Amino acid sequence: MKKHLYILFLLSAFLPAYGQSRQNIEQKIEAVLSKMTVREKVGQLNQLDGRGIHGTIEQLKELVRRGEVGSLMNITDPKIVNQLQEAACKESHTKIPLIFTRDVVHGFKTMLPIPLGQAATFDPDLVKEGARITAVEATEHGIRWSFAPMIDISRDARWGRIAESFGEDTYLTGQMAVAVVKGFQGEDLANPQSMAACLKHFVGYGAAEGGRDYNSTYIPERQLRQVYLPPFKQGIEAGAASIMVSFNDNNGIPSTGNKYLLRNILRKEWGFDGVTLSDWGSVTEMIRHGFAEDRKQAAEIAMNAGLDVEMSSKSYIQNLEKLIAEGKVQETALDDAVRNILRLKYRLGLFERPYTDIHKPKETYSAKHLAVAKKLAEESVVLLKNENKTLPLSANIKSILITGPLADAPHDQLGTWTMDGEPGKTQTPAKAIANLYGNKVKVHVVPGLTYSRDKNQSTFDEVLRMARSVDAIVAFVGEEAILTGEAHSLAALNLQGAQSELIKQLSATGKPLVTVVLAGRPLTIGKEVEQSDAVLYAWHPGTMGGPAIADILFGKAIPAGKLPVTFPKEVGQIPIYYNHTNTGRPARGNEKSLDEIPLNAQQSVLGHSSYYLDIGSKPLYPFGYGLSYTSFEYADLKIANTRLKKNDTLSVSVVIKNTGQYTGTEIAQLYITDQVGSVTRPVKELKGFERVALNAGEIKTVHFNLPVSELAFWNSVMEKTVEPGKFKVMVGTNSENGSEATFEVL
Repeated sequence: MKKHLYILFLLSAFLPAYGQSRQNIEQKIEAVLSKMTVREKVGQLNQLDGRGIHGTIEQLKELVRRGEVGSLMNITDPKIVNQLQEAACKESHTKIPLIFTRDVVHGFKTMLPIPLGQAATFDPDLVKEGARITAVEATEHGIRWSFAPMIDISRDARWGRIAESFGEDTYLTGQMAVAVVKGFQGEDLANPQSMAACLKHFVGYGAAEGGRDYNSTYIPERQLRQVYLPPFKQGIEAGAASIMVSFNDNNGIPSTGNKYLLRNILRKEWGFDGVTLSDWGSVTEMIRHGFAEDRKQAAEIAMNAGLDVEMSSKSYIQNLEKLIAEGKVQETALDDAVRNILRLKYRLGLFERPYTDIHKPKETYSAKHLAVAKKLAEESVVLLKNENKTLPLSANIKSILITGPLADAPHDQLGTWTMDGEPGKTQTPAKAIANLYGNKVKVHVVPGLTYSRDKNQSTFDEVLRMARSVDAIVAFVGEEAILTGEAHSLAALNLQGAQSELIKQLSATGKPLVTVVLAGRPLTIGKEVEQSDAVLYAWHPGTMGGPAIADILFGKAIPAGKLPVTFPKEVGQIPIYYNHTNTGRPARGNEKSLDEIPLNAQQSVLGHSSYYLDIGSKPLYPFGYGLSYTSFEYADLKIANTRLKKNDTLSVSVVIKNTGQYTGTEIAQLYITDQVGSVTRPVKELKGFERVALNAGEIKTVHFNLPVSELAFWNSVMEKTVEPGKFKVMVGTNSENGSEATFEVL
């Protein structure tokens, strides 16, 4: 018995601060809460911007002393952080520390690829490592709470914030959500180098009508629970400390005031005990929604719905005392919200260590951090085309032309949400190619265009003269960072400015043309792909994008990225995503095209199927697509047991051979099709993936083990269950190509 007690003692000594004595933390919360006035309680829920919008630093200090603010955004000078923290911990009545927050989305100083690019790695372990270095850099500057990851399922490339997402797939997004949460928060949230994660936006924001930011959504509950909610639940199960609500109304109810979401699902069903907070101003935006009459009613609705912290708009601090006095809000609701924010502060260890150590050696831009950023950038690049093995550039290439507006664009390369990124630290492709490979090949840099929207073709003659004199051309096109992200929706997804004309004229030279696209979303580049010999999609790759792309071009690194989102041929196909439900008349692939319809044809349904006369039914590239410099062959797909019960595990194996000349990594993807259900089911769903490294000629057997319980869905009576019946499994290189087999659930 003594031995067991001793072991328990040792274990407790190493448990995370937020878990070592949960009861003790709750007791401390109650002790603090009992001494607070209503005003001070409301103050804990008041989150303000520290950039001068809500007053000078001295004015903020006075609010802190009075207990009227609980967290502050966008202050990144650790000395000022400590000054404000001192006002809270030593000069206020409550002595409750502040939390300092920031939108740290894909890096702090060392910028990583945009989240959509990170999703293309299909490498949660590396994404976790990237989030970890991000937390280290942010906490050095006093930031202990990040408003990330954004895990909105995003099926519309017109929406600018698709860049912040992990794409269209629920399973992949869930894996990435867990990776970022664990990376930010580490093993112990109380560690000074750990940063609270915030899952956003709760929920459905990525389905905004027309891809227009902040727009309404209509997502039925089955789809909400099947597609949009699971990544949030996975993030919570991974320990996410907070959740941010979304701007949109769904089916007429703004998320900020949606009691069913915040109290029923989040608190009662999932048992979430972290913090919920509004998005910027979303409480008072319920007035413009027509859901609240004024600021006072907006505060009432949000608090009663279960929203804890109000970001920026100050309706809580202005109205909650009155609402409680009038009986429109119960003080118990306020107390619960304060408990949640105090719990987060205790879990962060702020009561014990409120200050940022400004003397500790800094790791920002360390060699380790830059190496992780480069590795993420390498793995994020997707090879879309490689005609005649144009890539990697061979030893026979003695001179190249580097052109295009994104070849040397240090600011734009960083992408959206890079509030702390420094263009001066960015390593661009043009400079990296010259620095790393200038001793092997003569590098000529003639941009042709100065930025992505540039329509001035006055230097095209110079570009073309140089193009005719070199052995190969590498053109860097895409979109500026400012064209992506929040409030940057687009109706057209073609290349801006004169970029398409530049590609057309370069192609006409007959020289090998490699097009590298740096962008924050899928673009409609079918024409440019046809005109290019090879195409790399590099997203906005961050600080180390230049060396990563350079190494890929010259074969030191082999591309392995896969598309985390379907690429449309034209905007008119949107929304287009791989895991749609079927129709009674699906496209067969042999329908008549627009050009095949004769003149004066009589009215006809032309085959009775679901497709577009002008572009058919297929996307430009499917979800999961991505080539390599080598090639892979799948064979011998096997299922260990083709008849399974609901508590069994599906065991699948497949043999993969590297049939090419290079060592490479294949991302094998497992898809499941539920052939018949009580509601229509997706044509297929991603349920697993494996990164498989293979030397040239090497063969490996890859195993997948999928619990049958993972086949559950929300049925016709809104119960989550696995229905018996026949299923198909496909393992392959993307969502359209693979080997298939069948099994049955009894």
